[in-house]
Amino acid sequence: MTDTTADRPTPADALRFAFGTLTVLPVRLTRWDRAAARGGMLAAPLAGLVVGACAAGAGALLALLGSGPLLAAVVTVAVPAVLTRGLHLDGLADVADGLGSGKPAADALRIMKQSDIGPFGVITLVLTLFGQVAALDRLYAAGALRGALAAVVAAGAARCALTLACRTGVPAARPDGLGAAVAGAVPVPAAAAGAALTALAAVAAGGVHAGAAVLGGLVAAELLLRHCRRRLGGVTGDVFGALAETAATTALLALTVG
Repeated sequence: MTDTTADRPTPADALRFAFGTLTVLPVRLTRWDRAAARGGMLAAPLAGLVVGACAAGAGALLALLGSGPLLAAVVTVAVPAVLTRGLHLDGLADVADGLGSGKPAADALRIMKQSDIGPFGVITLVLTLFGQVAALDRLYAAGALRGALAAVVAAGAARCALTLACRTGVPAARPDGLGAAVAGAVPVPAAAAGAALTALAAVAAGGVHAGAAVLGGLVAAELLLRHCRRRLGGVTGDVFGALAETAATTALLALTVG
């Protein structure tokens, strides 16, 4: 992936990169270079906003139609999985298997690249999905609007975690794949500004509690990122998926507190 300063990407290029790599929405990638990756990963929270809005709309509609909070919560969790082809959940399971193996970096990366899911991955997936559904069930029980807002906040936190993970200084664990394409592409000040804007948007939409939930999700994702850097040597596409699910789940759990 090359960086061309003579042909700077447009905002449309950045949005196409973000939506084309992070969602299944029919968006055609027009550029696949370093500059487009930088803009695309800065725009990742916007992709999260769209995914979260779709999940919120589906869940809130069911809640308003009288389905009950549990079914609304299940649908709210299912929609992002569908809109991302389950890639974030798959990445979470692969990272759990790789880290859980306790093997050196090369062997752990090989385990993560295998198509099957091991016991660590299964357990992590089950607990994560149960945690998300349980949190949303409680939030929808307090009102359809509160559950819908939580879905948007969690999705924004998830994609903002990706922006931060693409900051300068974070290496790729492999020389190929999405991790190598976007690793280190976002300048640190721009990544920090993106995180601040995401948190402020959450405060504007849902108050200080929502902003704190975003920050909590980002802190949890950062702790996982540091562990992956120590154990694996950097980031991969699977690590990005694990970071997104970690941030989303933590944000949802934080919204249930208090």
